[in-house]
Amino acid sequence: MNIKVAGENALIIYFDEKTDPATSAKVQQAVTILETELADKLIDMVPSYASLLVIYDMLRCDHLEIRSQLRKLLGQLEESSAISGKIVTLPAYYSTESGPDLEALATRAQLNIEEVIKIHSDMEYRVYAIGFAPGFAYLGEVDPRIAAPRLSTPRQKVPKGAVAIADQQTAVYPAVSPGGWNLIGLCPAPMFDPKAEPTMPVQVGDRVKFEPINREQFIALGGQL
Repeated sequence: MNIKVAGENALIIYFDEKTDPATSAKVQQAVTILETELADKLIDMVPSYASLLVIYDMLRCDHLEIRSQLRKLLGQLEESSAISGKIVTLPAYYSTESGPDLEALATRAQLNIEEVIKIHSDMEYRVYAIGFAPGFAYLGEVDPRIAAPRLSTPRQKVPKGAVAIADQQTAVYPAVSPGGWNLIGLCPAPMFDPKAEPTMPVQVGDRVKFEPINREQFIALGGQL
């Protein structure tokens, strides 16, 4: 575990050189401990795959003090089980209508469309990071059989709710945006709502399962084609 300077009032903690569920669980455990013990000294924390950015209030503590406290508190970390965080189930309408890259991905994987859907929805994914856009959760690991590289030419406009795959990660686009991931379906559940509490249904360390739904269910849940 290494602690490095990341800015005038920020430190970044590296928990490991590799990304895996156990490391992600340790990052989330650190967030919980620091929120409890250093709440009055912290401005924000940004967890990621194997690191945690800590932004502190310079009016309440200095660099040496916060580094010392971090080392002491992080010494309390236990060997984290990969099974941590809450389970969030997201509905997904998988089809060639809602997922324009589904057929091509299936052909590339030498599978039929139903097999791709089953493989994707049977997996349980960990939220490794949230970035790119508010509510965009990077989920892993995708089964190697359906892992697919990013598109050579990104789309200028990916629809809100698009369920997508890039390499061994999967995600749901929280809003209309450009993107180069392979689109295999649509999710009607909002991934970011600034007026809601919490604003996002998932956080780093949670686990996500996709539940296949049909076209009628998708529309009934507020989905738009």
